[in-house]
Amino acid sequence: MVNVLGGTTYIISFELGTNADKNALIALFKSYGTWGKITENTWAVLSIADKSKDIRAKSLPYLGTDGRIFVIKSGFESAWSNVHAKSDWLKKYLEN
Repeated sequence: MVNVLGGTTYIISFELGTNADKNALIALFKSYGTWGKITENTWAVLSIADKSKDIRAKSLPYLGTDGRIFVIKSGFESAWSNVHAKSDWLKKYLEN
């Protein structure tokens, strides 16, 4: 799905492993410029050039040796409750 800003929104869910660098991982997500923290370990980023496999590859060095990550292209329908991101942000970038 191409977003209103010409990019694609990806949902990223992760679990940190041994020797993970959460600060560097969050800095990576924020480097996309348009991002939202959905839950403690779930974020959304708007990417102009990177695909899901690119986001995964860039994240791997910060997850730790047994960390986990799941990156998925956002779809057309979504629902949420009590998330960190503002509902207006989610509606704008997830449901276009």
